[in-house]
Amino acid sequence: MKPRNITPENTEFVFLSFEGPDIYSLAGGLGVRIDHLCRTLADIGFTTHLFFIGDPSLPGEEVTRDGKLILHRWCQWLSKYYPKGVYDGEAPKLGDFTGSIPGFIKDHVVKPAVARGKMVAILGEEWQTAEAMCRLSDALYHDGVRDRAIMFWNANNTYYFELVNWARLNFTTTLTTVSRYMKHLMGRMGLNPLVIPNGIPKELLQKVDDNLVRLVRQVFDPDMVLCKVARWHPDKRWSEAIKAVAMLKEHGSRPVLLAIGGMEGYGLGVLDEARAMGLVIKEAAAKADSFDARLSALAEAMPADIIVIKSHLTLDFLAVVYRAADAVLANSGHEPFGIVGLEAMAAGGIAFTGNTGEDYAIPFVNAIMVETADPQEIVGYLMYLHNHPEECARMRNVARMTARYFTWSTAVQILLSKLENQAEIQGLLDPFSTSAPRMTPAYDMASDIFRHPLSESIELEELLCGKGT
Repeated sequence: MKPRNITPENTEFVFLSFEGPDIYSLAGGLGVRIDHLCRTLADIGFTTHLFFIGDPSLPGEEVTRDGKLILHRWCQWLSKYYPKGVYDGEAPKLGDFTGSIPGFIKDHVVKPAVARGKMVAILGEEWQTAEAMCRLSDALYHDGVRDRAIMFWNANNTYYFELVNWARLNFTTTLTTVSRYMKHLMGRMGLNPLVIPNGIPKELLQKVDDNLVRLVRQVFDPDMVLCKVARWHPDKRWSEAIKAVAMLKEHGSRPVLLAIGGMEGYGLGVLDEARAMGLVIKEAAAKADSFDARLSALAEAMPADIIVIKSHLTLDFLAVVYRAADAVLANSGHEPFGIVGLEAMAAGGIAFTGNTGEDYAIPFVNAIMVETADPQEIVGYLMYLHNHPEECARMRNVARMTARYFTWSTAVQILLSKLENQAEIQGLLDPFSTSAPRMTPAYDMASDIFRHPLSESIELEELLCGKGT
């Protein structure tokens, strides 16, 4: 089979991941990534199978997205004994997942697709799927169909790398990762993964309502609003963020930090450290799932130096917060990609990123890059922006434009192009075909529209020179 390029007519997709779209299955960025990748592929016509540790109360198999996305909720018989979420009972789930999935995918997905004249792209996510991918490759080889499958395995972070049989995984799959930073980390291990970035939903590119931004700003009396969304973990540099708040307060400013963390115990120590610095901490929990309820919860928590938000925030509300804040502190010391910084930029916010995996960040052009663990660096940049509002406005505009390069549609286009290259190497595609893979910075595949990311009335060059508004 030598199709001219990868199309819904000649290719099916299979994803393996512990996390998935169910609330039970969401624990971090992996669940969001896998959900958006699968939905984007399904929406442009690819039959896509997602195998994940699903909610035990939902159907074991569910067909969505007009029949194109098939959810396979795995390990449900175990999950009903572990109600706290995807990683509750991780060890027995891992054993069942690894042992049962390869044979099922071989017999019920790959071989039927091959019989219909299709090739199959199989993508595993994170260390939990590494052994299953190796066993699946072996099973396909045994049944004579391995050459009809393209197998990618993706690293989103370095968690539990020591448990992966890298020699075997590198032999049976093509390794990928989410940023150049991760590629370099893996390069030190003698590996050379392809880079396939994350993205953001294109809905986040819609302009944030200025009236809602004003309502959020009016809640706070302080002259500087900061926001930080991250797990409570040392890598996220929470301690540096609160020290920056304390320094600003000591020098006469009136800052407030909106802290949106997880359930990790490390957060208790961070907040104790903040109290020891004399910072006033309040909690805010919305009584209903609405904008007004969330706004009221913030108002009730004032006055405070740090407001710990305890209720779930939707992406649209977060976009308003990002736009209203003077800075979004995504200042991680180890960040494989940094989706929060990108979401903040899409909303027109000022992202303070770290200097690891945030490939989208250009210092002083569309974001501020924090290169040290010294909180004085954060304070210095905050005061500079506070004293130069014209620079702040310019960076917000360029940030929104930059975010257009990093939608899930663009990420899928990059994925397809690299899958096509691998298919050519395996002899599934003709590398000398006159129909070359289409590559464009922001190909909106869902609506089949080509649009340059900077096709607005404001030109990037004008913005960089400070002429745009």
